[in-house]
Amino acid sequence: METQKIIDVIRALALEAGDKIMEIYARDDFKVRSKADDSPVTEADEAADALISAGLHAAFPDIARVTEEQADSHSVSADRFFIVDPLDGTKEFVHRRGDFTVNIALIENGTPVLGVVFAPAKKRLFYTDATGQTVEESQDGSLTPLHVSTPDNGALIVVASKSHRDAATDAYINKYKVADSAAAGSSLKFCLVAAGEADLYPRLGRTMEWDTAAGHAVLLGAGGQVVRFDDHTPLTYGKPNYENPFFIAFSPGVELKEA
Repeated sequence: METQKIIDVIRALALEAGDKIMEIYARDDFKVRSKADDSPVTEADEAADALISAGLHAAFPDIARVTEEQADSHSVSADRFFIVDPLDGTKEFVHRRGDFTVNIALIENGTPVLGVVFAPAKKRLFYTDATGQTVEESQDGSLTPLHVSTPDNGALIVVASKSHRDAATDAYINKYKVADSAAAGSSLKFCLVAAGEADLYPRLGRTMEWDTAAGHAVLLGAGGQVVRFDDHTPLTYGKPNYENPFFIAFSPGVELKEA
């Protein structure tokens, strides 16, 4: 019963935050400033964060919350907690490229067990249901269960970051036989693997847990995996400072190459 309530609440909050983000996106004068690490933050990030945080607190006051935009939440230590990126892909938002998402996940004992990813500009909504299965909800309300692809290791489809692709990433991708590649922003890359639209997503760059948790949950619910780049063990959550190591998201059947 609680699982269904969590899903209903985080889905509704993601949609509501997406509407708020798109209201601001439609304006010509939204405010952008730089955080201490020089990454951009907009009033859309802050408005979505306030909305989601208030909604989670009202519905689940006893479950801890970690959000990107609230530094005081980054010292939370709990086995069970929500983790939120209210606007993942802020650079995509600022440059009006559409590849930005709202991410909300529930972590239990280091694993993202429930998650929702909403891409409001692309009108794509992904989330895990009460059975743990990932679905994509269409605009008419219909649900499509998602399953990862059965990869062909002689002709893989690879997705990589739009904003953070570098020579090291290209060198690693070149270890594989690639039939096609795509670029996507934010947590959409996990969702493309979950939907069977890509087989492999390597990330050789800095990410934080709020960047990845919801997409990770979506991929797990579609039968995919996310492992550390260095030793291919599962990527876990609740790490010190909430910083991720490099990782690989993939459809089982992909023959992973060594770092």
